[in-house]
Amino acid sequence: MAIKNLAMKLGTDLRGAKAVSIVLVCLLALAATACGGESEGGDQGSSSGATSSGGSEKSAASGSGAYEETSAAEEADAEEAQLARAEVGNKEITSMIPADGKRPDRARPLPENPPEGIEVYPATTNRSVKGPIEYEHQPPTNGDHAPIWQNCGFYEKPIQNRFAVHSLDHGVIWITYRLDLPVSQVNKLRTYGEEDYVIVSPYPGQDAPVIATSWRVQLELDGAGDPRLRQFVDQFRISDISPLSGNRCVGGVGKPAA
Repeated sequence: MAIKNLAMKLGTDLRGAKAVSIVLVCLLALAATACGGESEGGDQGSSSGATSSGGSEKSAASGSGAYEETSAAEEADAEEAQLARAEVGNKEITSMIPADGKRPDRARPLPENPPEGIEVYPATTNRSVKGPIEYEHQPPTNGDHAPIWQNCGFYEKPIQNRFAVHSLDHGVIWITYRLDLPVSQVNKLRTYGEEDYVIVSPYPGQDAPVIATSWRVQLELDGAGDPRLRQFVDQFRISDISPLSGNRCVGGVGKPAA
């Protein structure tokens, strides 16, 4: 009887141990699954991180584009602000008999909304000097010039800087074009030469197809059809930043093409 009870007790203990073993195995399996789930979650997190990184890169790229747009806007604002501050220099002569001896045409204020891309140059001097004159950039926008000015109109051949700069001093717009500009575009520019206070001429070596210049202000253009050309001519012709603006451009040198 004692042996039978011992055997029954041992069996019970073995079944309990087996149950414990099964529980332990289940717990280990659950732990492994949990770990695997964490690992997978970690990969997703990494993937999410990559997505986040990609999003950051996209955001950065988008931010870069926004920065470029902002920079362009800021540059335009800076140009307008610079133009708004521009005035006749204290070393520039403002008194001279007009080209035809009549009363000067009334100068106009500088525009508040100039075409995009203008360059504004500092005031220097506008003395009439004899002989060759060196200018810092081509085509020149301002500076000392020849005693006589260039007559307005369209020219088929290049004209001299020193005469053209004197005309700019009178409030003239000087439109220059590259020698290889298509004939169709040259013909478009020819019509500008028929207007008052406008000179049109080819300019060897200039980079842009067309460049519009007034006293101290310049704009590079993509071609004769660039809408900014019309805007520039209308806004800067006879501007009050030209020291001798309104003095016209007749009775000088040069014979425009018919």
